[in-house]
Amino acid sequence: MILVRPAREHLPAYWAALERGWSPDLITPRETALHELRFIAEDPEGFLDALDDPSAKNGPVTFPDGSTRPRLPSFRRWMWDGGFCGAIDFRWQHGTPALPPHILGHIGYNVVGWKRRQGIATRALGLLLVEIAPLGLPYVEVTTEPENTGSIAVIEANGGVFIETFTKDAAYSGGPGLRYSITLSAGGAG
Repeated sequence: MILVRPAREHLPAYWAALERGWSPDLITPRETALHELRFIAEDPEGFLDALDDPSAKNGPVTFPDGSTRPRLPSFRRWMWDGGFCGAIDFRWQHGTPALPPHILGHIGYNVVGWKRRQGIATRALGLLLVEIAPLGLPYVEVTTEPENTGSIAVIEANGGVFIETFTKDAAYSGGPGLRYSITLSAGGAG
């Protein structure tokens, strides 16, 4: 399994995953999947361009509660093993590891249901940590739900250290979350 920059050649497999009910968003999965299917149908190149936004040029982000907030620099990679396996996103602020309170963490990921429990998310997170290390952040934060033992295992397998239980921002309807920190070094996760 490798991480690929989303490209036109990968779109049919991504489209098929969305049609099967998968979504890159765990908070509003159905709405996100429908939005992305429409976006791809109307403007496939624009869709791909929007997934790689290190300068945050794509305007504000709409949150589950309907509020909008400024976009952070971000990019998405697709997990690929000859077919689409899932997506992993990275968002950050230039020059600081700090995130605004409404951002749950630097990294979010979701593997398609039919390829879970194969180590794909663990490998994807490890590969992403190596890719982002040159940005110079000392660490990244990754959050998950308290009951998501699979995600906890993925984070800990990549050096994640539990920091705290927290209450999610009102934009996500509150609720508990777990925050982990992963130290980065020039060579990748540390």
